[in-house]
Amino acid sequence: MDRTGEKEEKRIQCTACRSTICKDGKDCTGLKELIEARYGKPENREIFEAASEIEGKYYMKYCRLEELIAFCRRMAYQRLGIAFCAGLAGEAEILDEILSRFFTVSSVCCKVCGMDKKNFTLVQIQEDRFEATCNPVGQAELLKRDRTDLNIILGLCIGHDILFTKHSHAPVTTFVVKDRVLAHNPVGALYSGYYQRNKFLENEK
Repeated sequence: MDRTGEKEEKRIQCTACRSTICKDGKDCTGLKELIEARYGKPENREIFEAASEIEGKYYMKYCRLEELIAFCRRMAYQRLGIAFCAGLAGEAEILDEILSRFFTVSSVCCKVCGMDKKNFTLVQIQEDRFEATCNPVGQAELLKRDRTDLNIILGLCIGHDILFTKHSHAPVTTFVVKDRVLAHNPVGALYSGYYQRNKFLENEK
């Protein structure tokens, strides 16, 4: 039963598992053959192999940026796109500079096109001023026009990152997750006793 007294639907919940038999090659789902067949598709197989190669060769040796470069070179990508938050323009410029040593890089700011939030009746941070809305669909479209092979998210807001991924013509990876409170390190909330005690448990009450 869930907290409302209603019967819970059966769902996968690996976080509650203590045996982790999958690490020993055992399948508790009955879906192993079905899933394995999907990795045989060329569009999945190539990325799957490259990911395994990068992990195997550079495990605990490369930082994420080094892994990103190695992965793109392994995949023979030539054009990369950076969809970045205006608040991380400095970080985006550095990332662009580094990646441009190896690839052709296009970069698109989240405020591209300068669209007014009021035109969409969106909530504003301050109602008495002009606020340009973030434009993840526009970012995806502009990178499509530049024919990028892979797009990189750098600090897009929650929801905007989802829309960007949904509309991107190319595969997407995230380099930075937006978290204004925890210095763009959202996992910090999982390590913080303060958040565990005073934020989430308090909201539960």
